[in-house]
Order: sequence, then C-alpha cells, then structure tokens
Amino acid sequence: MKLIAALAVSVSLLVAQTERPALYSVTAVRHWSLSGVTRVAIEVSGDFRFRSDRLHNPERIYFDILDARPRMDSRRFYSEDLDDKLVKRIRAAETAPGVTRVVLELGGDVEASTSQLANPNRLIIELRGTAAGAPGPTIVPATAPALPAVVRASPPKVEPPAPKVEPPAPPAALPAPPVSPVEIPKAAKHTSTGNNSLTRALGLKVGRIVIDAGHGGQDQGTEGPKGLLEKDLVLDVAMRLGKLIEDRMGAEVIYTRSDDTFIPLEQRTALANEKKADLFLSIHANSSPYPRIAGIETFYLNFSDSKEALDVASRENASSQKSIFELQDIIQKITLHDKAEESKEFAGRVQAALYAFSAHNVPGEKNRGVKKAPFVVLIGASMPSVLAEIGFLSNPREEALLKKPDYRQKLAEALYRGVTRYSESLSHFQVAQK
Repeated sequence: MKLIAALAVSVSLLVAQTERPALYSVTAVRHWSLSGVTRVAIEVSGDFRFRSDRLHNPERIYFDILDARPRMDSRRFYSEDLDDKLVKRIRAAETAPGVTRVVLELGGDVEASTSQLANPNRLIIELRGTAAGAPGPTIVPATAPALPAVVRASPPKVEPPAPKVEPPAPPAALPAPPVSPVEIPKAAKHTSTGNNSLTRALGLKVGRIVIDAGHGGQDQGTEGPKGLLEKDLVLDVAMRLGKLIEDRMGAEVIYTRSDDTFIPLEQRTALANEKKADLFLSIHANSSPYPRIAGIETFYLNFSDSKEALDVASRENASSQKSIFELQDIIQKITLHDKAEESKEFAGRVQAALYAFSAHNVPGEKNRGVKKAPFVVLIGASMPSVLAEIGFLSNPREEALLKKPDYRQKLAEALYRGVTRYSESLSHFQVAQK
C-alpha cells in the first residue's frame, strides 16, 4: 500500500508539473546579418527569465525561455536554415512543459553575447566570428633520417654576414567593428488637446492588446441586405489585425473570441483586466434605417446626448445581462473612468487612420468622426478602450466592399496604423540615428 501511495503522489506531481500553465509566449524569432555580425532576436510576450549553454560536436548554443510556450504564427515549433557564415540554422520548440528552447546551430568558432530588452520584451543575441590565432611551432616529423655514427672532421665553414633586416612595418589598422544599434527612450507626446495625462507622465507603454470581435454565436449583430453578418465580418477583420500587430509591432495579442462563440459583454473587458492588457479595441459594423448612410466612426466611453450615438449604443448593448438595479453602479463606473482622456486620444488615432483608408478607397465618403457613448462592452476597462464601427452593412455599396477579402485586409492595415500611431505617441524606445 505504501508503494501504491508513493506512486500516486509521483503521478500527481508529474501531472501538476505537466499542466502548469505557461505565463508567456515566444511570439517570434527574427534574425539579420551585418558586417561580420549576426543578430538574433527572441520575442517574448512578457518579462521573462532565460538560461543558456553551449554544446559541441556539432557547435551550437541554446537558450531556454522559462515559463513560456512557443506561439509563432500559431505554430508550436520553428525551424529555418540560414544563408549565414556564423549561424547555419535556428530552431525552436517546447522541450519541457513551459520551457521553450531556441537552438542556434553555428557555422564555426563563434562568440556570443546577450542583452535583454523590454517594450517589447526580447532577448538579443549577438554573434561574431573569433579572430584567427597565430600559427603554432613547426614540428619535425618523426621519420627524419638519423645522423651517421661517425662524422668526419672538416674545415670550419665561414658563414657570410647576415643581411640587415629592416624592422617589419606596423600592421595596418583593423577596421573598427560595426556599432550595434542603440535603443534610446523617447518621451511621450502631449495628447491632441495639448494635455499630458498620468499615463504619459509615468512613461507607460503598450505591450499587450485585447482585440474584441463584436457579437458571436446566437448574437449575430446586424445583417446586410445581401446577407453579410456582422459577427462573421468583424471576426475576420479582428484576426487579420491581430496577426499584423504580432508580426510587425511585436506586442502580445489576446482575442476575446477566435471563433463563432457568444461572449457576454461584461466578460470582454473583464478578460482584458484579468490579462493586464494595455489597450482594448472592440470591432463592430454599423447599421441604419437609411440605406444611403455610410462611413466609419470610432467611439470611446462616456455619456452622450447625441441621438445617433445613443442609437448605436442601444443596438450594441442589446445582449447585455445587466439589470435595472445595477444602473447606479454603471453610472458610477462611467463617471470614475479615469482613462477617458487616453481613450479619446486612442479613438482619434484609430479614426484618423480608418478615414484616410476610407477616403482613398471610397471617394466622397463622409468622416463620421470620434464620438462618445455609454457602451457596456467598454465599461469597467482599466486601460484605454475604444469601439470602432468599420462601415454600414445597411449600405449596399459598403456591404459589397466588406465582403471582399482584400478590402478587409486593407481595413485591418488601417486599424493597425491607428494602434501603432497611438502607441508611438506614448513613451517608447527607438533605435538611435547616426
């Protein structure tokens, strides 16, 4: 019985270790070559720890990112052959639960140095070829003929005087090693109204973004005259946007839904708070009883007396599970929403990028601007949060455009520009210019 109990404890511990969730994700492994230097960047979704070691035959260095799982373009492993003198191949996989190992297969005698950077979090590995050593002493081969046993005497041989040897010229100066890029901090800009919020004064940055595709499941949202459903449209655009942010911005993306699932409105910002997100962006499509109405608009949370804004909020809040009794609590949360100024700034950046895209692709379309409204999905968010209405499905021309994959991709690009322009207006790091 004791043996069985011990085995049960061992199995329990093994299961607990296996099921322990990883805190972070390894989101990308990037590389580039300079003059005599190869640099590799391992991007991680949070403030990570790592360990490394060097192995021989063949030469390779590995880096274990602790409490992290690989999630590179939705893949759990990565392998790439490099046309590089210093690194022949890079591969990454989860070698133990919650440990992502990145292995650099080397092309010879290589020195490596590391530095850990933040915003976004990443491990920078710099590799250089070692200098060639001086030639060693000449060794006489063991097969050299032996001297004879008897040596006849001979007159001394007079050696001519040794020629005068000029001192060797000093070696040419070696070229200076390339200078590694230096990241310098950039202070946050004032908001478009000239203010300097606490977010900007504290030098806060963006590293994790929640993207919320509106509606889902039994909540279909609005429907276009040709049958395009809002829930399907916004999910597609949200997934396209998330990939752009992960690939180009290096920030971690969390989706409130990644399939046709119903998520209560209150749980969406609750998820953003739980995951400690820095931005919350909810994507929707608009509707109007007048088919000619078209355009793009972006909302942030606040009270409004605009009939149009309240109509939009009424439609988007239809699936809320709040009761009348909770009205006082809702009002208090909106009143105490201390991110209103930053949410307004975020909405302005998103709307400017969306309208620039819309004006280029739909000439003559009206800029519907930034508006405020009491959206339940934005209530309670602890971070700047906005809701973007990416077009009117009730407008036949816009519905036809929104059905096209290339138009959706361009729309995701515009949303991405809005997110990055807001992020770059905050305190951030950039490579110093020469």
